[in-house]
Amino acid sequence: MNFQSIIIEVGLVIMLYMTLVFILALIRKDNSIVDVCWGLGFIVVAIYSVIQSGEVDLRKMIVSLLVLLWGLRLSFHIMVRNSGKGEDFRYAAWRNTWKYFVIRSFFQIFMLQGLFMLVISAPVWFINFSNGGPLGPWDSLGLVIFGAGFMIETIGDYQLSEFKKVPSNNGKIITTGLWSVTRHPNYFGEALVWWGISCYALSFTHGWYTLASPVIITLLLRFVSGVPMLEKKYNNRPDWEEYKSKTAAFVPFLKFL
Repeated sequence: MNFQSIIIEVGLVIMLYMTLVFILALIRKDNSIVDVCWGLGFIVVAIYSVIQSGEVDLRKMIVSLLVLLWGLRLSFHIMVRNSGKGEDFRYAAWRNTWKYFVIRSFFQIFMLQGLFMLVISAPVWFINFSNGGPLGPWDSLGLVIFGAGFMIETIGDYQLSEFKKVPSNNGKIITTGLWSVTRHPNYFGEALVWWGISCYALSFTHGWYTLASPVIITLLLRFVSGVPMLEKKYNNRPDWEEYKSKTAAFVPFLKFL
């Protein structure tokens, strides 16, 4: 496996995909469409890498199907959630404050997310471009961790959607269900999904390189684009401060995480 050529090849595919998403965002005047297309991008990587590898084995089929399941669910959920609501408040704020908005958004939103997509999808294209082998303990562990993460993410999103459907909950903070043990079960679940997928790569000699994938997405969700950015709008609300003092930010029950 020539890592350098594969990284360049997959990187170009992602760059083309994100450029098309950028053009669509320009037409719609809505940069938050990138959130809908995020999960679909990983599906593109999975399909492309399987086809280009020239062979299919059981591990490649399982990993690609897991990515397909995760990506479709996430994209559909975000599409339904954002339907009719206009541009997300984060992107709208940047639209109103950034100078040279079009150029800056191309690089700082779409290309930057494309770069993260390349790194986070590393176990997917690494596995699909590798020679197959028998399934082992790492594959079983990966399925268990992925399953746990997928369920937590899905249930968390469902509970929040149902909570928001109740008119009397308008403006309130959900503190029930999974949201009673972590302030962001959907983010925690997504991180687990990628720890699970990365386990499949550990069956290969250099598979541990792909652990950069779950490490990066965990750090992003916990400290950069996930928890901090979303929680900023709740600062100084008494109900939020009370909830925050009692509930873990990311890992359930572990308040320091």
